[in-house]
Amino acid sequence: MTLAGKRILLIISGGIAAYKSLDLIRRLRERGAAVRPVMTAGAQAFVTPLAVGALAADRVFTDLFSREDEQDVGHIRLARGCDLVLIAPATADLMAKMANGLADDLASTILLATDRPVLAAPAMNPKMWSHPATRRNHAILLGDSIRFIGPASGEMAESGEKGEGRMAEPLEIVAAVEAILDDAPKPLAGRTAIVTSGPTHEPIDPVRYIANRSSGKQGHAIAAALARLGADVTLVSGPVTIADPQGVRTVHVERAEEMLEAVVKALPADIAVMVAAVADWRVAIAAGNKIKKQPGEAPPPLLLTENPDILKTIGHHEKRPALVVGFAAETQDILANGRAKLQRKGADYIVANDVSAGTGIMGGDRNTVKVIGKSGVEDWPEASKQDVATQLAALIASHFA
Repeated sequence: MTLAGKRILLIISGGIAAYKSLDLIRRLRERGAAVRPVMTAGAQAFVTPLAVGALAADRVFTDLFSREDEQDVGHIRLARGCDLVLIAPATADLMAKMANGLADDLASTILLATDRPVLAAPAMNPKMWSHPATRRNHAILLGDSIRFIGPASGEMAESGEKGEGRMAEPLEIVAAVEAILDDAPKPLAGRTAIVTSGPTHEPIDPVRYIANRSSGKQGHAIAAALARLGADVTLVSGPVTIADPQGVRTVHVERAEEMLEAVVKALPADIAVMVAAVADWRVAIAAGNKIKKQPGEAPPPLLLTENPDILKTIGHHEKRPALVVGFAAETQDILANGRAKLQRKGADYIVANDVSAGTGIMGGDRNTVKVIGKSGVEDWPEASKQDVATQLAALIASHFA
């Protein structure tokens, strides 16, 4: 249990993303953390203290002027009796209070009184997040050593608008909490790692592109897991809708050629983990304008050319990392294809999974993999992508032990 014995004070403020706090509590507790919830009045309009308390298995604190709690200065006790204060969601209103030192309810008073690390997961309308006032408050809070996870880009639940403002997913928040509170040994300290993640988008015209279905969840989780073990990680990410992992240097690219260029630029490195689902082909010459349908005519042919093989390039590079790990998303003959890829690409391990059905389907939160090495195959049981990442990082650390 990565958070065993850790005490998290969870502040839930008012916003539609408050419903995610229920899953967040479950994820924290299944990793061994004790969660003590504090809810603002706004939060109680979206989720009930009964539901929050049931999942946390603890009392929910809501009132600054509670006669019972304030007899022993309850807000100070809450502010100090934890290992970390987590705000999820963190609304524009609460961020404004924090930035200006206001303390007119229990949540804001705790935040002014705490001497513990504070992690905030913002959630608000994209216009609110991009507003100059919110940007100023965010900058002030960063200067005050408040740490942030997200927000991510995507569609807003309450308005249908798209943009930056979605609260980070519970597992991403848990990973950020683990990174802050992790006091375990750092077996990869002093090591450098390159991780690729997500799909690539190969343009057909200014509107359309060729891509794979990768969400980036597994690659981002691996980058974060390596960073937690002390590695200096460069993550080269294709287009994804999830937040950049904490403690990782992220380079954003679109096309396979850009990804290869970024990976080679990050060399030399000790470790390379090539997780990205790179499109195998691209259009030889992308159209400068949108290709229009013509009545009665067949669609225009697409002349494809092969994209660079990033894993093979790194596996045989003159600056080849000491350990090269590749991923194989297969729909049949998983072991045979994985073993062939191990040999052909010059990798030390191939992590193979069946993406045709079950937990291996791209975009999901869980995975079942086979780790193919030169000395044999390990069948790993079904697990969350976070746990697969943790186990793979441990395997990589053991290689250098």
